[in-house]
Amino acid sequence: MSKVVTGASMSLDGYIAGPAETGFEHLFAWYQSGEVPIPSTHPEIPFTLTPEDAAYLRAWLDGVGVYIVGKRLFTLTDGWGGVHPADKPIVVVTHTVPEDWIARHPDAPFTFVTGGVKEAVDVARGIAGAKMVGVSGGNVARQCLEQGLLDEIWVDIVPVLLGGGVPLLGELSNAPVLLEDPEIVAGTRVTHLRYRLA
Repeated sequence: MSKVVTGASMSLDGYIAGPAETGFEHLFAWYQSGEVPIPSTHPEIPFTLTPEDAAYLRAWLDGVGVYIVGKRLFTLTDGWGGVHPADKPIVVVTHTVPEDWIARHPDAPFTFVTGGVKEAVDVARGIAGAKMVGVSGGNVARQCLEQGLLDEIWVDIVPVLLGGGVPLLGELSNAPVLLEDPEIVAGTRVTHLRYRLA
């Protein structure tokens, strides 16, 4: 069965977005910190990384078969115009299916589920096959963790303090949650940590 993992670039004080959706230029600076290109479906979102960061990102991109995102991220990005930068299928957790968006993007590999994160994980596992299911950080990842659906947490710690904003997981109803010791990759302007749930 596919592993379910969440991954995000996060400030040292625990935020994946700053107040009023700011701070992304700091959180994602490591994606343009070197000379190793990684293809993106969106030319305006280039990836040129150091060798260490590129190897780490490649392991993530090659390992994930589908992403689960919440309605908030889907709305913020307008569904990436129907094609995710990593060219992966997307499962969107939502209360209402955006029929107008679907009509404008009939070929987009997006699936909308209204039954919550358990349904989203089941659908995503069917799409992912043997690959991992990647869950966006924030509310959806927190719900997966609370429902025992999450296997790993990959965190890219960026040396910036945002002072507020959107936390990686937020307040947990089942805290404390124990994790195994991390695998650590030192990058440029980022430290990559990979935790398995204990």
